[in-house]
Amino acid sequence: MFKKLLFVSLGTLSMILGIIGIFIPGLPTTPFLLLAAYLFLRSSERLYKFIISYRLTAKYLQRYRNKNGMSLSQKIYALTIMWIMIIINSVFFINNINFKIFIVIIGIIGSVVMGFFVKTVK
Repeated sequence: MFKKLLFVSLGTLSMILGIIGIFIPGLPTTPFLLLAAYLFLRSSERLYKFIISYRLTAKYLQRYRNKNGMSLSQKIYALTIMWIMIIINSVFFINNINFKIFIVIIGIIGSVVMGFFVKTVK
């Protein structure tokens, strides 16, 4: 029961961060949505069906599901754009040091998910 609650909570947080990433450049989208889908798949069929069919998240997850992963060039491109936007936002637009640290931590989590959880396909 605790594991299910933990997975649902982390999945919900990951989904929220992924949706925010749709609108905020530099914040990763796909890695967080993939993580949320994985966590929901392990804990709640209803939430899993929701995230794979919800209009804002479905297209990101569908691309991954159709190819069962991302090519190395897609991963490099996505990570490069994400980190360029994180650096630009942190240097020029964000004045609050706590928010800068938060954005960098989110970027690191997104990079880890992309590197270790998203399968690399040819």
